Amino acid sequence: MEKIAVLGSTGSIGTQTLDVLRAHPDSFEVSLLAAGSNLTSLLNQIEEFKPQFVYLDNVIKKEELKEVLEDKNATILNSKEELNQALGSDSVDTVVAAIGGFAGLSSVWASLVAGKKIALANKESLVTAGTLIMDFVKKNQCILKPVDSEHSAIFQCIENTQRQVEKIILTASGGAFRDLPREEFKNITLEKALHHPNWSMGKKITIDSSTLANKGLEMIEASHLFSLEYKAIDVLVHRQSIVHSMAQFIDGSVLAQMGLPDMRLPIQYALSSPRSLPSDFERLDLAKIGSLSFEEPRIKDFPALRLAYQTDKNKGCGGLCYNAGNEVGVDLFLNERISFVEIPSFIEKAMERFMHQNIESIDHIFEMDREIRDYLYGWHERKLK
Repeated sequence: MEKIAVLGSTGSIGTQTLDVLRAHPDSFEVSLLAAGSNLTSLLNQIEEFKPQFVYLDNVIKKEELKEVLEDKNATILNSKEELNQALGSDSVDTVVAAIGGFAGLSSVWASLVAGKKIALANKESLVTAGTLIMDFVKKNQCILKPVDSEHSAIFQCIENTQRQVEKIILTASGGAFRDLPREEFKNITLEKALHHPNWSMGKKITIDSSTLANKGLEMIEASHLFSLEYKAIDVLVHRQSIVHSMAQFIDGSVLAQMGLPDMRLPIQYALSSPRSLPSDFERLDLAKIGSLSFEEPRIKDFPALRLAYQTDKNKGCGGLCYNAGNEVGVDLFLNERISFVEIPSFIEKAMERFMHQNIESIDHIFEMDREIRDYLYGWHERKLK
């Protein structure tokens, strides 16, 4: 029985992870649940899965959690330090890292150092600390498997093969505005941006998809995960979201991984491979789909993707700047303090101001991230005056 810690358990990936675990009670046991502020959902999860450890990243609601769980067996973790200690205990075999954004890096690093297997849904960890993480993974022979559908697809195409990869092709739905003329971007509202044509996801990643920043983040992540230069990573818009990504080998042949747009598939693969567990997920019917289309992304109209390619000037700090700038921009947009078209300007400003710096350690990454965010929020306030 494999003991699983689910970080971000009440979010989109977290709840779908629990769907997978629920379907395989003989293979997996939930030993730790960590959530942000959704107390109601967390309590329901605790009642069903009865984890040994529980963490809620909300000081006020944590007191209510303590009252409700007073007579339960679950141990409430009071700080991120206690959470990281629990992740390193014998009660955890595999960590599903599904905390969104840069906030997930601390627990990913702690889990790696503790020698835990990781199912990585937190792409920002590799975007911001990819060099340090992959060096550690290779040196210590850690097991890290991607949950992102695109990276899971590539992983499945090249796992256990000795064939040399020439390039990979990441597919993108194109987001909610793939057909909208650039001159109409100024009219994009928050409500419109939160509607995704194919996937059911959280707010932040839905906005990232609409700006194509998500594909930029995934490209940076893939370069670290598969040790590829940016020139060996292509992006294609694939409206149907059936082909999740492809690997092209030096003989010219191409392998593609296909499936319906259902995140439970890559989650289950990350948790179970090299085994193959049965599932009752809807099966792909290509005759029903009819046709598959592919097209080049409108890179001039979506500067967030263009900026991602420019981070290769300093891979150590480029991804950190890109991610911090994007997270600040999306935060301001979600709070309706800037327009949709302004989001990439925060990425560009962060790269312009900080990308020349060199990263020295994991602690330095946290310091740099704070510095970049403080600068960007201050820059925004100064623009308003």
